[in-house]
Amino acid sequence: MSGKDDEQLYVMMFSVHGLVRGEALELGRDADTGGQVKYVLELARALERQPGVDRVELVTRLIDDRVVSRDYARALEPLGPHSRIVRIQCGGRKYIRKELLWPHLDEMVDKTVKYLKKEGRIPDVFHGHYADGGYVARELAAFFGAPFVFTGHSMGAHKKGKLLAEGLSSEEVNRRYHIDHRIGVEERVIRDSEQIVVSTRHEIDKQYALYESFAAGSYNVVPPGIDIETFYPYYHQQLDSSHGAPVGSGGDELVRQTRAMLLRELERFWSSGHKPFILALCRPDQRKNISGLIKAYGEDKDLQAIANLAIFAGIRKDITKMEENERNVLTEMLLLMDTYDLYGKLAIPKKHDFTLEVPELYRLCADRRGVFVNPALVEPFGLTLVEAASTGLPIVATRDGGPADIIANCENGILIDPTDTGQIAEACRRILVDGELWDRYSRNGVIGVRNHYSWESHCATTLEVYGRARAAMPRPSAETAAQKPRAIGKRLAKVDRLLITDIDNTLVGDEAAMRELLALLDQQRDRVGWGVATGRSLEETSGLLADHRIPPPDIIIAAVGTEIYYGPDFGLDNGWQQHLRHQWKPAAVRKALAGLDFLNTQEDESQHPFKISYFMPDERDLLARVHFALQEKKLHYTLEFSHGQFLDILPYRAGKGKALRYLSYKWNIPLARIMICGDSGSDAQMLRGDTCGVVVGNYSKELEPLRGMRKLYFSKEEYAAGILDGIRHYNFL
Repeated sequence: MSGKDDEQLYVMMFSVHGLVRGEALELGRDADTGGQVKYVLELARALERQPGVDRVELVTRLIDDRVVSRDYARALEPLGPHSRIVRIQCGGRKYIRKELLWPHLDEMVDKTVKYLKKEGRIPDVFHGHYADGGYVARELAAFFGAPFVFTGHSMGAHKKGKLLAEGLSSEEVNRRYHIDHRIGVEERVIRDSEQIVVSTRHEIDKQYALYESFAAGSYNVVPPGIDIETFYPYYHQQLDSSHGAPVGSGGDELVRQTRAMLLRELERFWSSGHKPFILALCRPDQRKNISGLIKAYGEDKDLQAIANLAIFAGIRKDITKMEENERNVLTEMLLLMDTYDLYGKLAIPKKHDFTLEVPELYRLCADRRGVFVNPALVEPFGLTLVEAASTGLPIVATRDGGPADIIANCENGILIDPTDTGQIAEACRRILVDGELWDRYSRNGVIGVRNHYSWESHCATTLEVYGRARAAMPRPSAETAAQKPRAIGKRLAKVDRLLITDIDNTLVGDEAAMRELLALLDQQRDRVGWGVATGRSLEETSGLLADHRIPPPDIIIAAVGTEIYYGPDFGLDNGWQQHLRHQWKPAAVRKALAGLDFLNTQEDESQHPFKISYFMPDERDLLARVHFALQEKKLHYTLEFSHGQFLDILPYRAGKGKALRYLSYKWNIPLARIMICGDSGSDAQMLRGDTCGVVVGNYSKELEPLRGMRKLYFSKEEYAAGILDGIRHYNFL
């Protein structure tokens, strides 16, 4: 894999849920499309413009589903000259909400490894967004020995506390959000990150402080930036009009068209369209407390007389077909509208175009001398508040979370208790009726955003964070570079071939030939990776290697192909473990075989989550009886019988050969460049196929039926001498 100068930074970010595209963002479409989607896109574009940044990639899930746009099925989408979206398929092609993606994230890790191997370059920084993106970035960073930076945006422990306080049971919270699993992932992410980016000090004190791993984190407060060219102040249009210039920044006629369209849409709902209006813009989520705002407005007749209310709560077509959370929120909105008889006063449009309409919506509200409200129960940052402030629109916001920092920096609005509808109404009324206060908040917001929330300052600080993350990584010395546990991915990304051998009676058995083989592999380590494949457990394998003074291999395929480990630290391949879980029912296997008296269960240390092991006599028809017992129960399995006595029942996706093909796919090494060496029936699966297969001269009779197979060489030399003979036969090195 080629490298770049240290100054030319390659950043890979992860926001994995999939509903991410470069244009016409569907913000509010569902729970996965909040304001942070816009943040990660703008961060990618802003970072690529910084000196010293060579490439920025935003990795997300590829979705090819008729219920969403075809845009989400594009494998690559440019964002700028040096930034792009990379879409990687995992968990099938259908859209899945992010809470259900956890079982598929290891597949994303594996396919990202394959992508990077093909690209020929490893990122300098892996930056994960949200807990799921943090998991993927953490796995890849550990594998490639690169720094890992995490931005949580919102954290599961805080969310769980809020949901429980709202009256949901722990069981319901886990059913909807898989929250305990998420919290467990976040604990590991905090512990393993080099640096953590937060938007406010509140995030550290009120969210991260809830975790046992809190003290292990290194936290950096970096307020998000916004595009002030897009969110320019409302009075620019007034100034342009008064001087006879076209309206809008850059004189774009599209601004006028957008404003006219927005007015038509809003006035469909309002009976008195000339009044100021209260604006809320968020996705339909219980935590956004839309119902609290409607109640505050509905309970205050004076506020209704002063202003209209407009709530843009995402994008909807048919409420009955939406996810439960969104459906409940939107249904409650409609019911409250009826309860308080807000017809002619409350506008609830069904959609909005974020790129064109939202900036103009803020300016339209400011032109009417209205107010923007974020009544969320908790708001980690509040990007819409900064956007509204940049256009000159005063704000009312929850006191719980990032808005406290925004109003402290900009002095442009009022903080409220989101559970107190009286406070919400009073704050709106105060700003709407006090012209001097409205003007001061408007001016302060415009100036404050430019001083505190520009992309230039955000990116400069982010690059400093990346620099600290890189500095935190241990620098390998000449003596330790080859043994650095976390860098095994860098090594495997460079090699173009693999040699995999069984241990017992293949690698070991001839000491002199084994030493010759190991010396040859060490000489060729820049181009060849090597590993062992065995029926033994990891503990037994590592002990056997130590007994024979064999250095740790790059790969260990253990427990008859049900476990894959890497490098001297024996890190488990989680993607392979997840792959094996499909249709594996170990309890049902044991029950189906319980009546076969010729099977004797092996000792406990031979049993593994994906391997059920028995002793069985090597007698005619016994193997057929095992197959019949399993097939009668319609179970999916793989069966391995070796050395005339060892019977292993595995998941149907398991086995040494299938593990080998998985490694070929993951590391982008063609099967023709993989050499396999074995001696017994447990090696038969991996010896079949398009690899360079070698059967050593001291092989067991179970392999005799394989004679005559294409690309399978039966050496006359025994043990490691047979491996060396196979290398010469195939001209492998």
